[in-house]
Amino acid sequence: MKISTRTEGDICIVRVEEARIDASAALAFKEGVREATQDATATVILDLRDVMFIDSSGLGAIVATLKYLSPDRTLVLAGLTPPVRRVFELTRMDSVMALFETVDDALGRCRA
Repeated sequence: MKISTRTEGDICIVRVEEARIDASAALAFKEGVREATQDATATVILDLRDVMFIDSSGLGAIVATLKYLSPDRTLVLAGLTPPVRRVFELTRMDSVMALFETVDDALGRCRA
């Protein structure tokens, strides 16, 4: 699982550079994000702009990340492609996690 990390002020941005988060990638995703956020600041933005497909295992991996970061840190999602956003809306996870169109939108809101 290819994941990159950068920091903007006190916000950690984790970009998933894969097209799929599915059953075959869920474990690698969880481990990669855990490593990337081990020393992260209070807010983590998960940049999903490259992800075109997510299944229930991928969704579960993102929820596991949310639980891993809680309660000391906040996870927000950015750059969801239409098919990925649809999964979050159908499962009503969009009411549990903040979703933003772009990383810049997320940064603006998190800094406010």
